[in-house]
Amino acid sequence: MARNRNKRDYYEVLGVEREATAEQIKKAYRKLAVKYHPDKNPGDKEAEEKFKEVSEAYEVLSDPSRRQKYDQFGHQAFGPGTGGGGAGFGGFGGIDLEEALRTFMGASGGGSSIFDDFFGGSSRGGASSRSRGADLRYDLEIDFEEAVLGSERDMTLSVNEQCDACDGSGAEKGTKKESCAQCGGSGYVVSSSGFFQMRQTCPICRGSGQVIKTPCKKCRGSGRMKVERHLTLKIPAGVETGSRLRLSGKGEGGVKGAPAGDLYVVLHVRPHDLFQRQDTDIYIEMPVPFDIAALGGQVRVPTIGGYAKLKIPAGTESGRVFRLRGKGVKSIHGIGSGDQHVRVVIEVPQNLDKNQKGLIKDLQNSLAEANLPLTRKLKKRAESFFAKKKKMGR
Repeated sequence: MARNRNKRDYYEVLGVEREATAEQIKKAYRKLAVKYHPDKNPGDKEAEEKFKEVSEAYEVLSDPSRRQKYDQFGHQAFGPGTGGGGAGFGGFGGIDLEEALRTFMGASGGGSSIFDDFFGGSSRGGASSRSRGADLRYDLEIDFEEAVLGSERDMTLSVNEQCDACDGSGAEKGTKKESCAQCGGSGYVVSSSGFFQMRQTCPICRGSGQVIKTPCKKCRGSGRMKVERHLTLKIPAGVETGSRLRLSGKGEGGVKGAPAGDLYVVLHVRPHDLFQRQDTDIYIEMPVPFDIAALGGQVRVPTIGGYAKLKIPAGTESGRVFRLRGKGVKSIHGIGSGDQHVRVVIEVPQNLDKNQKGLIKDLQNSLAEANLPLTRKLKKRAESFFAKKKKMGR
């Protein structure tokens, strides 16, 4: 990865690891920004430069797309002198203007762009230019278990690769591209109208300056062909819907030996019929027999790691939530695990036989108002309401 010797590494500037989360980067920036802010260091040129350096680093690393580009190409990703922000073309999201225009016009693969036509064009070099392969996105649906525990998936993708028969030239083996007769190999044609001259991309060679007389039979002159690529995707524990896994160099193949693009796998997690998840915490509703709820006892609660014992205090009401610490999902960043929250639902016994009904009837007859505090509380509030209603004559 190329680095600009005149600039410090942005991660080093903020004092964070390359795997730092967005929140860690933000926290580091705030701390340094307060430390070197000009208002706190009036007249201190060194602090002022530090503040600019910190701000520049944060401007790049806080933007996912710009951070990705910086991780791949270093300071060179933003063109000479832009530094990823500040003056110049850095305001275009840290992307070199020519590259942005080429991408917008779909000029990869030797074609000309609005940049070439407007600024005098260097499209003649298109025949020998190296174009990095396109990045690809693949949406993958996975089970809840795969997301919280991690797994591996075998994938087969259909991608464009450089034709191995013509090495990406598009010309049949043993033949070569020839200079375009329409533009004389310049890649553009000039038309005049009065005092004005307009230079446009050559419609015959599309700005490459060369034409193929004998197209490659395998790729039909395109220089590229569809191939099936087999991959094994490792899904780390802790991913969730929206998590994006990057496979470097697994996108479309580059042109004329240029590096391949990247593959981005976007995950979508199927809902589970037992567990619900929020960040790294797990939620579950646990039925508890009414006798255990009344007398107290212990139940076995399913967790993503197996069964765990949960002590139920005597007199537990339906809806009460207990926490099993550390029984949630492992953080994808490797910092601990979440908790599991267990919501108690008192289960009323069903399909009672005559003997069981008799026992419950005996219990019912033995209960006093003091044994039913919620019923007593409701009754008290209801009597208060009726008393006020009577006083109002309603």
